[in-house]
Amino acid sequence: MTDPKGVCARPADCLTPGVAYVRGWAEGKRAADGLAEMLRAVGLEVDLPGLKADVNVFGDGVVTLGTVRPDAARLLADLLTTGLTAEIAWQEDGRPGLGGAADSSAA
Repeated sequence: MTDPKGVCARPADCLTPGVAYVRGWAEGKRAADGLAEMLRAVGLEVDLPGLKADVNVFGDGVVTLGTVRPDAARLLADLLTTGLTAEIAWQEDGRPGLGGAADSSAA
């Protein structure tokens, strides 16, 4: 089963010529490192020892969390919920938010 973004695609165990696996893995590595940095800031570093970069069969970078304890999963879900709630509130105030572009007419 593969979702639209290919996250559920099988790992790239067998490489296909012409697929940019290294580029995809590097993207996953940057994302995994950024997530690890944020998780360390909230004390979750030891709770996600399986956090790593990977690449799927299509060459898309992915981040693997590995096996986590239930309390770590709950804390991670709480952190995501808090962040999304703050993002929605930020956007409702007319600010661009994480995915939005800044208004260039303000310059």
